[in-house]
Amino acid sequence: MTTIIGVRFRNMGKVYYFGPKSLNIEAGDHVIVETARGVEYGCVVLGPREVEDNRIVQPLKEVIRIATPKDDAREESNRRKEKEAFQICQKKIAAHNLDMKLIDAEYTFDNNKVLFYFTADGRVDFRELVKDLASVFKTRIELRQIGVRDETKILGGIGICGRPLCCHTYLSEFAPVSIKMAKEQNLSLNPTKISGTCGRLMCCLKNEQETYEYLNKKLPGNGDLVSTPEGILGEVQSVNVLRQLVKVVVNVEDEKEIREYPAGELRIKQKHKKGRDKEKEKEKDLTSEEKKELEKLEKEQQESGGRREKEEGREKKRQSKKGSEHGKRKASAGRTAG
Repeated sequence: MTTIIGVRFRNMGKVYYFGPKSLNIEAGDHVIVETARGVEYGCVVLGPREVEDNRIVQPLKEVIRIATPKDDAREESNRRKEKEAFQICQKKIAAHNLDMKLIDAEYTFDNNKVLFYFTADGRVDFRELVKDLASVFKTRIELRQIGVRDETKILGGIGICGRPLCCHTYLSEFAPVSIKMAKEQNLSLNPTKISGTCGRLMCCLKNEQETYEYLNKKLPGNGDLVSTPEGILGEVQSVNVLRQLVKVVVNVEDEKEIREYPAGELRIKQKHKKGRDKEKEKEKDLTSEEKKELEKLEKEQQESGGRREKEEGREKKRQSKKGSEHGKRKASAGRTAG
């Protein structure tokens, strides 16, 4: 077990682990740490606690110091400079006639680098733009292309539920979401109803997925033949997943009745193909345009997940490389001292 603190940079984003050393650090404090991008200013969102070693990306870097009033002032100054940098970069993009949309500008704490985040439909040759920006800011420039989900995470907004977007408020990283989740939760497959502000599947589909998977295992499917507590055979008409209630069509004295039973009181006698194919029946209700939009949405979701995995892989390699170089320098310094 290793003692760590969790630090988040900016208001949203992934939580990174650092060693607290012997400093008296609490959640809500601001700290100065070293990352793969250089020295950074972050907020402690997880107070000191012990975690298993396999949950830590080695080498675990330690906090440099708790932020001082001077550090806080510098961070505020950087935020003001970012607004100016954003406007300058927008003008330069227009001057170079590049087909890209600037999303955000970010200074590292030590002003060693300025990062510009942008979206574009394809690859963009921004080499001349980088040279132009470097001549203006006199520091290292990095242009990073992001996807529409990351764009929405940075900009924020209001979801169809009327609340601030989950990705902009508390989600540290995006969880994989698929059309299968919407089917499992018996939601409408209309793309406009299951898509978020970013145009991708809503992140909140993941929130209740495990619950629905667990509850659906206890329920019969529509069209299944079941035996009721009275010993009558009937066909399942519909199910209420959260209440675990099942409506069954039964024959009583040559007349059909619809009765409702708790799922635990029923015994499945025969699975019906109709129950297994209820997703296909839902898709039949969609127009050809909605089906195409649904297929496009699923494809974009898969491509977005693939790009994110590649980006995370590159980030891990950068951190590993920097940690390896740090270890070599430390070993070399030790030999020199010896």
